[in-house]
Amino acid sequence: MENHQYNVDLKWISERKGEILSPELTQIIEVATPPQFPKGMESIWSPEHLLTAAVNSCYMTTFLAIAENSKLEFLSFECSATGKLELVEGKLLMTEIALKPVLKIAKESDKDRAERILQKSEAACLISNSIKSRTSLDTTIKF
Repeated sequence: MENHQYNVDLKWISERKGEILSPELTQIIEVATPPQFPKGMESIWSPEHLLTAAVNSCYMTTFLAIAENSKLEFLSFECSATGKLELVEGKLLMTEIALKPVLKIAKESDKDRAERILQKSEAACLISNSIKSRTSLDTTIKF
């Protein structure tokens, strides 16, 4: 596989707020210090949110590829994620990102296979595999 690059630029706007953008994309995203920190801002994406979102969105795209290749029929897929920030040995770290996918499948007989695909997707997620944080998985399958 050839190498790929994903370019992200950041521009500071004011106080504890900036904008991220990419020459490959059209959307600009505001980012700021989260409100739990001094001078943090409400209602703006934080680095902690973005890291959690990166793991969650990678999990989804990995699941979609594996489910398609496995010919798994499903009706819906949703996933909530919670990133846990902790002080460890004097450093703030995102120590865990808990994923809670909810998968609705077409046939009850596919339940075990669907669970295996959800597990395989977490193990194959390149973002999860690229960070130090532990990624946990708590699946829900509906039919």
